[in-house]
Amino acid sequence: MQLHLDEIARTVTKGAHAVLLLDRAGWHTTAALAVPRNITIIFLPSRAPELNPVENVWQYIRANWLSNRVFETYDDIVEAACDAWRKLIQEPEAITSIGTREWAIVGQR
Repeated sequence: MQLHLDEIARTVTKGAHAVLLLDRAGWHTTAALAVPRNITIIFLPSRAPELNPVENVWQYIRANWLSNRVFETYDDIVEAACDAWRKLIQEPEAITSIGTREWAIVGQR
């Protein structure tokens, strides 16, 4: 997670500020993280997966490419997951649809 934060901080435009919405997974909340000055973290409430669009992304991936399958090896699982992500990024309109929350659109219509 630290590497992820550092990479985000590195790519934020000079003078801008990034806000990350994160769930309360242990690797997001650990005191061992050094949050860069150009990032603010906002934690979602516990037990509220409907507020975390990535939960819906995982649901979409499972439903479309990973369900009803048996994997022989760990490498097969990793390859199937990577293949599913590659397929998903070819569907930007699906990603937008999955991640959109009507109640969260402010001043964009």
